[in-house]
Amino acid sequence: MKTRLTLALGLSAALALSLLGPAGASSHREAPLITEDPVADNTDVYAFVSPDRPDSVTLIANWIPFEEPAGGPNFYNFGEDVLYEVHVDNDGDAVEDVSYEWRFTTTILNPDTFLYNTAPITVEDDGGYSDSFNLRQTYTLSVVRDGVRTVLGQDLPVPPNNVGVRSTPDYDALAEAAVVELDGGLVSFAGQRDDPFFVDLGSIFDLGGLRPLNPAHVIPLDAEPGKDAVAGYNTNTVALQVPTSELTAGDDPVIGVWSTTSRRRARVFAGGSGAQPVSSGPFVQVSRLGNPLVNEVVIPLGLKDAFNALQPRQDAGALSQPADDRGVTIPVVQDPELARLIPVLYPTAFPDGAADVPPPPRNDLVSIFLTGVAEVNQPATVTPAEMLRLNTSIPPTAFAEQDRLGLLAGQNDGFPNGRRLIDDVTDIELRAVAGGTPFTPEFNVAPNNALGDGVDFNDRELLPEFPYVPAPFDGYSNTHQGPATTDPSNDGS
Repeated sequence: MKTRLTLALGLSAALALSLLGPAGASSHREAPLITEDPVADNTDVYAFVSPDRPDSVTLIANWIPFEEPAGGPNFYNFGEDVLYEVHVDNDGDAVEDVSYEWRFTTTILNPDTFLYNTAPITVEDDGGYSDSFNLRQTYTLSVVRDGVRTVLGQDLPVPPNNVGVRSTPDYDALAEAAVVELDGGLVSFAGQRDDPFFVDLGSIFDLGGLRPLNPAHVIPLDAEPGKDAVAGYNTNTVALQVPTSELTAGDDPVIGVWSTTSRRRARVFAGGSGAQPVSSGPFVQVSRLGNPLVNEVVIPLGLKDAFNALQPRQDAGALSQPADDRGVTIPVVQDPELARLIPVLYPTAFPDGAADVPPPPRNDLVSIFLTGVAEVNQPATVTPAEMLRLNTSIPPTAFAEQDRLGLLAGQNDGFPNGRRLIDDVTDIELRAVAGGTPFTPEFNVAPNNALGDGVDFNDRELLPEFPYVPAPFDGYSNTHQGPATTDPSNDGS
């Protein structure tokens, strides 16, 4: 028993360190280098046919993980020296055909005060913000199509952070003022929102423990409901609603979507002063995200930084190797480490060991992560590459009827066909790795198809209309501070 426990603990640690850390979830702190640059850290990408406007696709990308709502006096802004992009491949060759670019500019109205706002921020009669909004941002939105860049909008407004009940008393109105209709039927928004991702990070980091399955873990505990570790935190969102005809090409309705963040190649401090950084040179990609959890749970620690720098067209070559005796050619996908660890971490849930998880090569996972699922969201011709793939011809499910398990619940417009805000990608991907999906029917049984972290929905209700992502939490009402005390003997220890 001691030997078995030691082995299991070693494998559990490997899970926590190699697969899930130092990353968060989705792409919250997913690779060592990007943890040092949160302004450029892309946390999530969503792509779905708009339920209230089915002739359009909504593209959403989030940056800056774990924004504490009370994190003033310097609240969260997009980086002026960062290029934020969302890319679309519409012919399956793993090369972007349409790219949307966001560049941000910061303006300080009164540099002689430390205040983010000097009074309550309101919307003026002309639709702009009151001068009490002291430190503000605007952005330029461009599209690059076939190598030609076209500016879609300039000086577009970014709403303030949700500072608190006195500073931003009518936040919904402030956010609504930043929803902009552009020529060609596009609708744009960029600003702070609630982080719509939901996951129990605490249990996952604790040696891969899932609270609902605690009794079956190699180190058993009593079963508990899941705890959303992202609850109460905000993020910075760009959202763009685009007519479908602007994204697709020819007769193929499938598009591939991913986001990137880039910085200038060089950064120096002019005149020896750390207060005057100057960035120069061409942009270099520092972050990339398509499918959720790939860099966290699929890409090993030694490749995480490299994966963030790859272009999708490089994936097949970078992640492949000569086939072994089982025919595996893309081991990180076709023979994932997590699939081998699940039976060890949960020996009583999987009494027969690894035989209860599909053996490699896992071509079902190749479909989910690299090529799209045949007859659902696989392009007519496809180069294997990691990105969200969305079949824009599949009608959207009404908001009130959406199921968090997406395609696994029989909703063909849900993840892994694109990604809706409601989709529980953590549970879906856990079950996929364990084989508990219709793609591997012989393994689509309990407990494989019942794995989950116990966190099933976001902590705030999604909006039924653009930009769909809920309003951010305000700093005054933040929920992360410990209980107050007036007892001076209580030093918090």
